[in-house]
Amino acid sequence: MSEQRKPAEEYVVIRHRPGYRLKRTLILLAFTVIAAAAGYAAGLAQGGFRFTSAEASNERLEDQVATLKTRYREARQQLVNLERGKLIDEQAQNQARKIIVELETRVGALKSDLTFYKNIMAPSETSKGLQVDRFSLASDRQAGAYNFKLVLTQVGNNKSYISGVVAVNIIGLREDEKEIIALRDLSQEIEDLGVKFRFRYFQDVEGKLALPGGFEPLEVQVVAQAEGRKSSRAERTFDWDDLTEK
Repeated sequence: MSEQRKPAEEYVVIRHRPGYRLKRTLILLAFTVIAAAAGYAAGLAQGGFRFTSAEASNERLEDQVATLKTRYREARQQLVNLERGKLIDEQAQNQARKIIVELETRVGALKSDLTFYKNIMAPSETSKGLQVDRFSLASDRQAGAYNFKLVLTQVGNNKSYISGVVAVNIIGLREDEKEIIALRDLSQEIEDLGVKFRFRYFQDVEGKLALPGGFEPLEVQVVAQAEGRKSSRAERTFDWDDLTEK
């Protein structure tokens, strides 16, 4: 009877070991947690490495962008400096040209004045006595209006005064017909047909003239008549286009 009870006793012993399955389950769960933790740690390590690498790349790019911005600002400043320098050079050149033109004009005027005085003080044998030296015109702001200047001279024997009258006429066309207009009819400064003069070396007659509508000027005729002991006559005609082309 004792041999028949062993299996039953063994069965009962195995059936009544409740801690075996629990231990087994805990062991499997521990391995699972360890494996999961190891995988998570590996993922964190790999992800951290990638993040660190990306961060380093980003820093390098930011450094390069900052360097490029600095170079760009420097290049822009150089361009601005060059443009300013070019503008200053152009302004200096234009100013220099303007000064040169003014000096050349002044030198020309001085030479003309020098010739003028030389002719008065040391004239040639063929140009002595009363002379109509020049007549000039300068355009005024008003259309058809001009500022005029007439210069009379006494060449050679100028130890004493010379006096007389000078008449100025504008010769032109109106409606295809020749017309002569006295300066007094064109200028408010001139009241008489002949302008009186008295001088030793030279005298200027200046004023403003305004042309009438429909009148086309062609020439300016100047006739000066000296009176008294130095009685003489000087006449000169100026082309209108030559007077106004300057």
